[in-house]
Amino acid sequence: MAEVLVYVDHVDGAVRKPTLELLTLARRVGEPVAVALGAGAEATAPALAEHGAVKVLTADAAEFADYLVVPKVDALQAAVEAVSPVAVLVPSSAEGKEIAARLAVRIGSGIITDAVDLEAGERGPVATQSAFAASFTTKSRVSRGVPVITVKPNSAPVEAAPAAGAVESLAVSFSAQATGTKVLSRTPRESTGRPELTEAAIVVSGGRGVNGAENFAIIEALADSLGAAVGASRAAVDAGWYPHSNQVGQTGKSVSPQLYIASGISGAIQHRAGMQTSKTIVAINKDSEAPIFDLVDYGVVGDLFQVVPQLTDEVNTRKG
Repeated sequence: MAEVLVYVDHVDGAVRKPTLELLTLARRVGEPVAVALGAGAEATAPALAEHGAVKVLTADAAEFADYLVVPKVDALQAAVEAVSPVAVLVPSSAEGKEIAARLAVRIGSGIITDAVDLEAGERGPVATQSAFAASFTTKSRVSRGVPVITVKPNSAPVEAAPAAGAVESLAVSFSAQATGTKVLSRTPRESTGRPELTEAAIVVSGGRGVNGAENFAIIEALADSLGAAVGASRAAVDAGWYPHSNQVGQTGKSVSPQLYIASGISGAIQHRAGMQTSKTIVAINKDSEAPIFDLVDYGVVGDLFQVVPQLTDEVNTRKG
């Protein structure tokens, strides 16, 4: 059976959820072969094997941590040459998309970004994408070379499928460009205790209707009751009410959670572009004509300052 390379996103051996989702998709088109790089690479093997990886190619070198993405591209290129896969899957993060683009150029292949589904086709893997701010769904296939495909988080379920997960060392020769951009320092992001926005199963977002930074406390309270991440519209971010790192939209982050709750967000196309692929969308807005109501599964016409606290209380009551 054809093999599919899966780039492993991990932190010191702890595999992040989008990688496990990629393994689910990879099994639809072939046998997953994971590529884990950097410190803790070998420690990823048990989790990867549990979710379907038949092999885990590992490499550890200072270049992976000390420099930007080029060393990782060098390693993936080496893996492509060693395995001759039917496709290469990469998580659709900012770094993942840069790695994928550079790899596609290196190996002379086509690339598909932000796929939300993957299936086997007669002439290679077929990826599903959402186009034009998710107004259309398209199916695409790479017609040249080994398809390089980045996949949005929350696009597939995490499914256990125990496999051998045999660990093999990957020989990597770093290119002259690998050390061109050095990482001088890192500052850990302050933890809020909430899920990562792009990976969260539930996202609660606030917009212009929140009417002030201090009022985001009610958005946060609802998010915490649900174990959700907190998002914000561009209007709220531009007003300085919430950090840009939490912005959902065309110029922010794209999310695709199981549940998206929009509070005080009108539904401008810029925001819709970043959340329209969410599985279930709920909107709370006092303007019954707000564009957001055109795409929701459930809409509440009402004052968010009354509705959101009542919703939070109800969630906490049911939990208790």
